[in-house]
Amino acid sequence: MSMQCQAQLQRSTITLKGSAQIVTQYFEYAVQSILYQRGVYPSETFKQKKEYGIMLWVSTEDSFNTYLSTLLSQTKVWLETGKLRQLVLVITDVNSSEVLERWTFDIETNQEVVAGGKPPEKADSEIKSEIAGILRQICASVSFLPLLDTRCAIDILVYTDNIEEVPSAWEDSDARSIKNAEIVSLRAFSTKVHNVKTMVAYKSEDML
Repeated sequence: MSMQCQAQLQRSTITLKGSAQIVTQYFEYAVQSILYQRGVYPSETFKQKKEYGIMLWVSTEDSFNTYLSTLLSQTKVWLETGKLRQLVLVITDVNSSEVLERWTFDIETNQEVVAGGKPPEKADSEIKSEIAGILRQICASVSFLPLLDTRCAIDILVYTDNIEEVPSAWEDSDARSIKNAEIVSLRAFSTKVHNVKTMVAYKSEDML
């Protein structure tokens, strides 16, 4: 016979704005990690930063960081109103404009919370652990993704519901899909307000 004592995780109330901040920060580090791991920008333009208990790479380029910050500020607003359905990072060949990779972040929002329902509870450490697991998978993606041996550019697309007025800095875009793509699903994480699923579609080596 034995008696076990299990430590209880410290649970926190997850508000709509708090969840939007968590998801926005995840987007930031996920995009930064993808660009570093895929060699889209030179490695010397990145520095290491510890977040979620792991070491990540973040850009030191002011122009890119301003672009990303501006974009994520708007997506955070859409997260807070339950309007954001999907964010997509597209990597293209600079010379041909061909889409080589398409990183998709699907967002499901708890509409009861958006409507003013009781905020859920979840341990901060549990959310951070889930996010760290996805970022580790992104870091390991070089093991199965084809080498990007050409100069690349990026574009970030967002899909929303019922936006009455689109900010002037944004413009319409096609889906930038990859025909007959290989698709790999990564882990998901949930704040109980937002559930985020991450996947990558890419041109297989047979198509290159």
